[in-house]
Amino acid sequence: MSEGARISLVIVSHSRKLAEGVRELAQQMAPSVQIEAAGGREDGGIGTSFDLVSSACERALSASGERGVVVLTDLGSANMVAESVIDFSAHPERIILVDAPLVEAAVVGAVASQQGEDLSGVILAIKQGAAQALEEAPEVGSADPLEGDAVTQTATVGDKAGLHARPAAEFVKMASVFDAQIRIDGADAKSLMEVMALGRRQGEQVVISATGPQATEAVANLSSALTAGFDK
Repeated sequence: MSEGARISLVIVSHSRKLAEGVRELAQQMAPSVQIEAAGGREDGGIGTSFDLVSSACERALSASGERGVVVLTDLGSANMVAESVIDFSAHPERIILVDAPLVEAAVVGAVASQQGEDLSGVILAIKQGAAQALEEAPEVGSADPLEGDAVTQTATVGDKAGLHARPAAEFVKMASVFDAQIRIDGADAKSLMEVMALGRRQGEQVVISATGPQATEAVANLSSALTAGFDK
């Protein structure tokens, strides 16, 4: 295994532009993760290509130090191509096709990989994110209320991009370290999808609250980091 290697992702789409766009979005949140885009045919037309997908999977597996690759697709026929590529691979057990909404899965999977999750951990994160995305959308900030007396602090969003993309991913990564139940404006601070759904912009104030053994430390550190900004 290569030191510091992470699980790689392969985005398979009928459209080259769509695959590259999804990769660009996910890469913003996970700059250290190898994300390959295998979109369209060799001639640039709409469709899928066994050779393009196969080459992308080989590059991705190599970049991961053979830890593993998650393949995500847009439509049914792309699944068939991806399945064929995996069947012909020398390491089919390390290249896993996951059926999940493409954009959400790419974002959540990339962030999980960036945080050091192994192959099963990345897949679990994607499936949990997919389940949340496919549910009837809850009211933003409607996570279960905290139990007991909560430590609370108000913070100001410092990043120019607001609490979106990479800043949101960094916030969630930091929150996940603490042994505490944490909320930001009522949303689960350890859920990337919930934090991004808040749509908070630069200069807006948010309320961070927590309970648990590290509640005080969590609130203080998260508030400070959010105000300072993650994209420095």
